[in-house]
Amino acid sequence: MQVTGYRALTTLQRWGRPVGDANGAFSDGLVPVPLVLVDTDEGVTGVGLGPHVGLDAVFAAIEGEDPRCVTALYDRMLRRTFKAGHAGAVFGTIGALDTALWDIKAQLAGEPLWRLLGGRDRTVTAYASGLDMGLPDDALVEVYRAYAERGVRAAKLKGGLDVDEDRRRLGLVRDVLADTSGGGRPGLMLDANESWTRKQAVRHVHELERSLDLIWVEEPVRRWDAEGLATVGRGIRASVATGENLTGLEQFRPLLAAGAVDIVQTAAVWGVTHFLRVAALAQAHDLPVSPIGTTPTGLLHAATAVPNHIASELQDLVPPVGLLVDVRVEDGAFVLGDSPGLGIVVDEAAVAAVAAGERPPPSGPHVRPARAGHRLVPDRTP
Repeated sequence: MQVTGYRALTTLQRWGRPVGDANGAFSDGLVPVPLVLVDTDEGVTGVGLGPHVGLDAVFAAIEGEDPRCVTALYDRMLRRTFKAGHAGAVFGTIGALDTALWDIKAQLAGEPLWRLLGGRDRTVTAYASGLDMGLPDDALVEVYRAYAERGVRAAKLKGGLDVDEDRRRLGLVRDVLADTSGGGRPGLMLDANESWTRKQAVRHVHELERSLDLIWVEEPVRRWDAEGLATVGRGIRASVATGENLTGLEQFRPLLAAGAVDIVQTAAVWGVTHFLRVAALAQAHDLPVSPIGTTPTGLLHAATAVPNHIASELQDLVPPVGLLVDVRVEDGAFVLGDSPGLGIVVDEAAVAAVAAGERPPPSGPHVRPARAGHRLVPDRTP
């Protein structure tokens, strides 16, 4: 059996409302979702979600190869890109192809990926993450009520610009989760998306912790700042979560060596093999792992097979346009289905229609503001 070709597509996540973080927002709620379909000579096609940067060069490492040799092909893709560097978007291209290969392997076995990887329980604990920066209070409450009605008891809000606003918004979400679930204390997290300096982070979170109990604070400082993350961790009660923007074990190693991270995260876009390796590294340090990202299907399957998974990020309750995903959310968890492979069906006509129509704006949360980390007083929500 051989890998014969690929098709690169881009669809959209239609949120139906503004989505963003401390760095900016997609005001129309349209977020591009690139994906890759990998074809074989036996008619089995795998689906991977991730960038298309350097796709021709990376694909050359797996073309003509047996797709069942997934982990060996992953390392082959890394070797193919080592001179120019495989970090950043190129790592996402490798992750997309890797996920598609795992999809093919599980389809050939006639099993869902979670079972092929050794998972026993098809349920994966979820927490709500509405990419909610800038929503007015009534909209914020409605967004998290929808999550709570699916049994979700923990939520992560975007913040980091104004401590008073963060305190108020976290309180609103805490109350709606508690009311909808019939009482009890919900879990709360705050994601600053690298918008603080070390001391800003400690001051901001310490002020929140006067009245709130936070499970974790995510990316309080720059992703590579091992000393800074450790400093923040020593200065607050909450755990420090980071890792979604780190690409490769070599970027995690100094953070773990410095005791700089309490919750180890990986992004869905970086692929299944990367997640499994990071999870093993985290387990060796007695740390939990938590997948990040829109439609994190591949990592949900992988999460069932690692002993240190704590919770996975649940973003939009509706999949991207043109994707049918065999996953449902109930009782506060993702429930994976029995479809072979990832359980993702792509309507290529629907995706093509989107590609020819709506286009997202060039600005948004992916653009770091010039004043990030240099604000003297609270900033206005973007």
